[in-house]
Amino acid sequence: MAGRAWPRAGTARRAGMTKNGLKVGFIGLGIMGAPMALNLLKAGNALFVASRGKVPEAFAQEGATICTNATEVARRADIVVIMVPDTPHVEDVLFGETGVAKGLSAGKLVIDMSSISPMATKTFAQKINALGCDYLDAPVSGGEVGAKAASLTIMVGGPQAAFDRAQPLFAAMGKNITLVGGNGDGQTTKVANQIIVALNIEAVAEALLFASKAGADPAKVRQALMGGFAASRILEVHGDRMIQRTFNPGFRIELHQKDLNLALQGAKELGVSLPHTASAAQLMQSCAANGMAGLDHSALCRSLELMADHPIAADPVA
Repeated sequence: MAGRAWPRAGTARRAGMTKNGLKVGFIGLGIMGAPMALNLLKAGNALFVASRGKVPEAFAQEGATICTNATEVARRADIVVIMVPDTPHVEDVLFGETGVAKGLSAGKLVIDMSSISPMATKTFAQKINALGCDYLDAPVSGGEVGAKAASLTIMVGGPQAAFDRAQPLFAAMGKNITLVGGNGDGQTTKVANQIIVALNIEAVAEALLFASKAGADPAKVRQALMGGFAASRILEVHGDRMIQRTFNPGFRIELHQKDLNLALQGAKELGVSLPHTASAAQLMQSCAANGMAGLDHSALCRSLELMADHPIAADPVA
């Protein structure tokens, strides 16, 4: 796959590795990637970064080295972390014209923290292994809030020795860190996570819509449910978003759509049925068709509201 040039955004004031730190590369500085990378920098690692978009000024200010492309990152770092949106992006970052693979030398470690296809992950790992390097798939859960707070859940697939080597980096970005199994198993776990999250969002949306349509105050209903067996983080966080109408993205509908499509593609390959995953995917598709693909995934409730011709709560007065 052809790669595109990564723009140079500047140079850092300090390029040397700090005491006891690692030489870490980080590619992809979006909503999730930027705070994750900054936490690695704060932990005392020497950081080499590249991104398709503009590199945030904080990286140069904090002493990161801004690289021209992914190949340069891989040449200068011993461990390369990737955090980009989808499977084709990871493939291009790894194997494109200016990709990571061209800058690797034996003994380096590549960690993909994106959420992508488990099957493609196994193929990518084999190609990187053939270069004498280790590969970990380590997708995360926790959203932008977790990325900023260094409290992400990290689900890892790959060899034990590589996992042990990466532990200081994972500890700087997350709290619940689990080696699930071999390459691809981390991504499989993330797909499972996204199924659970999507179905919980749908359940909360249906419950609050039912309550609101029946004439009850959805805020008080949510408050009551938080003290019972129905309590969950989704009801706590996304239920509040549905009531407050705060759909600015922490995790966009279009990205959750991608993850549910991975689940449904995998289900087809495995010969299993995931009927409620399919229904959640269709509700998100309805949102996307109505111009809401960029909203937070809690806005899945909007598709139910459109069908009911009734909002869970009124939009705040401007």
